[in-house]
Amino acid sequence: MNPNKLSIRFVILKAKINKQGLCAISCRLTFKSKRKAFSTGLFVNPDNWNAKKQVSISKSIASQQLNTQLQIIEGNIKKEYLKLQLSEIEFTVEDIFKHYLGEPSRQETFLIAYFKKFLEKKNNLIGIDIELATWKKYYYACIQAESFIRWQYKKQDIPFSKLTIQFLDDFEFYLKTEKKQRQVTVNKTIQRFRKPILTAVGEGYLDKDPFVLHKPRRVIKGVIFLTVEELDTLENYEIIQPRLQVVKDLFIFCCYTGLAYHEMSILQREHIIKGFDGNEWIQMKRKKTGKMISVPLLPKAKTILDKYKDDKHSALPKFSNQKINSYLKEIAAVVGIKKRISHHMARKTFASTVLLYNDVPMEIVSELLGHSSIKITQEYYGKVVQKRVSEEMKRLMKK
Repeated sequence: MNPNKLSIRFVILKAKINKQGLCAISCRLTFKSKRKAFSTGLFVNPDNWNAKKQVSISKSIASQQLNTQLQIIEGNIKKEYLKLQLSEIEFTVEDIFKHYLGEPSRQETFLIAYFKKFLEKKNNLIGIDIELATWKKYYYACIQAESFIRWQYKKQDIPFSKLTIQFLDDFEFYLKTEKKQRQVTVNKTIQRFRKPILTAVGEGYLDKDPFVLHKPRRVIKGVIFLTVEELDTLENYEIIQPRLQVVKDLFIFCCYTGLAYHEMSILQREHIIKGFDGNEWIQMKRKKTGKMISVPLLPKAKTILDKYKDDKHSALPKFSNQKINSYLKEIAAVVGIKKRISHHMARKTFASTVLLYNDVPMEIVSELLGHSSIKITQEYYGKVVQKRVSEEMKRLMKK
């Protein structure tokens, strides 16, 4: 017999006969090698019971009514079993019995169901604690986890009790092979996937983090930025098309301020203040970390601000990030820069070419970039410092 199929058997206990000479009928369910027996509340004359056919063989009306009641019990059990199968969630013989009684099955928490409740809570915090873009990243992680469960387990959801370190290893394999994600993207997806798991631990749905031993694979990323020569070439190149000239100005402005796209796009005149040193500074809160940043306004950045000073509120013209990146590709082709330029490269150019290559200490670079920790700055720009040291040593050897 297939242990994954439900077996329903009616059994009488001949050793226990009541005063009327009748035996109680119990129902025995067997599923996945586990049994659950319960009383049907029905009785039968043991001499009339056919165990093989599972019926009373008497021709009496009472016997026919008994057989009908047994068929109804069996039918109701099969109906609840089918419902549980269609739900595509893990269930036991105890769950089948409780569904037959109309009682809720054991309150086991399921992964995707919990993740979706987590998203609902986070959705109410959009604009308060998190941004819509951040919420979408968690949403995509949930969608990919749900897709993985269908691919790996052929189910819609799995209970928390099935979560092991192997689950996360298999999920990572799926993201790489089926979704063709690079390691850096895989790490981000798993990082976001683990957030609701840690929340579930805090809320008592899990005793401990099942993925505590997971170590993300290290990704060594090279920082791509414009060199001094490339930045100088870009600055001095005369572009005829107005739209490209404006985008070029926005990019160069960020090369000398380190502002990310969001901070640049919301920059207002009120963010430009007179600093303690008598010079103008940009002072605003960074969206990604919530940290206040204060950046001194270098002469080249100030020149671009002055160029667009007609607007009393917005400090700079408005363009979507997608359009800026699209126009930057055109600009790079026109100017002759072979690197794939994006707006975010301006921030890296500020850190590398403008600051580190001019001997600005790493802790100052971290502060100007608005990083939440100097470790982040060191991780990304440590190689730049090494390159600078190497160049200085080569210069020394030539001397």
